[in-house]
Amino acid sequence: MSSHPTLSPTDLARALDGLHRDLRILGPDALAGRHPGEDPANLDASVMAQPASTEAAAALISCCRANHVAIVPQGGLSGLVGGSVSRAGEVILSSARLNRVIAIRAEEETVEVGAGVTLEALQAALAPHGLTTGIDLGSRGSATIGGMVSTNAGGILAFRNGVMRHQILGLEVVLPTGEVLSDMTRVVKVSAGPDLKQLFIGSEGAFGFVTRVVLRVEPIRPHRSVALLGVANAARALQVAACLRRHPTLQLEAAEMMWPRYVRDHASVKGFDLSWREEDAAVLLVEVSGDSADAATAQLEEALADLWEEADLKGGIVAQTTDQARRFWDLREDSGFYFAAFPNAPSFDVSMPPSSLDVYVADVTARLAAIGNGLDAYVYGHIADGNLHIAIAAPGPLPIDLKALAETAVYAGITSSGGSFSAEHGVGLDKRLAYLAHVDPVKQALARQIKAMLDPDMLFNPGKAPF
Repeated sequence: MSSHPTLSPTDLARALDGLHRDLRILGPDALAGRHPGEDPANLDASVMAQPASTEAAAALISCCRANHVAIVPQGGLSGLVGGSVSRAGEVILSSARLNRVIAIRAEEETVEVGAGVTLEALQAALAPHGLTTGIDLGSRGSATIGGMVSTNAGGILAFRNGVMRHQILGLEVVLPTGEVLSDMTRVVKVSAGPDLKQLFIGSEGAFGFVTRVVLRVEPIRPHRSVALLGVANAARALQVAACLRRHPTLQLEAAEMMWPRYVRDHASVKGFDLSWREEDAAVLLVEVSGDSADAATAQLEEALADLWEEADLKGGIVAQTTDQARRFWDLREDSGFYFAAFPNAPSFDVSMPPSSLDVYVADVTARLAAIGNGLDAYVYGHIADGNLHIAIAAPGPLPIDLKALAETAVYAGITSSGGSFSAEHGVGLDKRLAYLAHVDPVKQALARQIKAMLDPDMLFNPGKAPF
């Protein structure tokens, strides 16, 4: 293939076709009508390469580098910050065919997978072995392991197991040079120089293309009980979570909080009965596991009874059936309900030290109200690790001046408080300005130096993250 700045997508696809036996090339016709995922511009390049092996990915990357063609790595297209957006003249490098669960090693509680395996598929493969992943997301059906590596995904279990970075033992990555870094260790203890694989976790595809991963897994705990609890504030919710974490026979599996406007409006849309909750209370969803489903439910009910007055609970309901538990979870996980009333509502993904959440939410609400235009927010998230999702109750995109004011209202004080402007969604295109404003300048400079070293031609996911 020879480089040509005006090469059409069709001609580019033809030039790449036949490059490697394990490489499938899809051109404009094959991609026409395909769903682009969360961002309508994800497939704008109109050329997609799907390697079925690390060698095929390396061949594609080497060819693109030689001809100065930019590459956009893509996984399940479930990202929310524009990190997978592509443009004409670029090649999408998809992990879709790197979709094998390569080895489940139950005795050592590890699994080796291709980057294109979805979280849900991995969980299904592990279940017959009595195992599951130590990380879980609402987007488990579409989120791929490689994409989760690239964004350092968090999710429901981060309060207990950490984020994706803490689940990874080994990693294989094709560098922007076409070289392969294979660090496929299967052990926790490695003290053999700098842990270079950490560079690629959370780099959003800017440093290389992940092809294989070794993950820690854990015993599955199938016997669950779920409850919804009315709480006065985050401090009370954290008190409940802390007590359940210390329970001698229960294991806390989730602690998800929904602030009053979110739960009120979502319940109204879903026809969900909130009569058990005191008016204007927030709602905490907790899930626990135990020795049996009946035991988990009985012990949860007993624990909540003991907590009731101390935690000043404002009502509660424990699911009595699996279907009812699923409906409880739907109230939390089907979080896009507000888009019907507020199309393209601006959204944020922040983290704060849990002890600071009540002050932070009150301050954000006051700052938004002070802007005018009736600005308010839906607030919900992973209470035990301090990760909040905030959606402005207004149609987007906001006018530029109003958007800037809203971002200032949400991001003010986060860094100085020890939090982050991006908790689990990444930087992508949408948060580049926030990255420049809220990340330490020395850290930014080091990241740029690493990028220049690994990708001197700036061909990997150009314009995304901080680069």
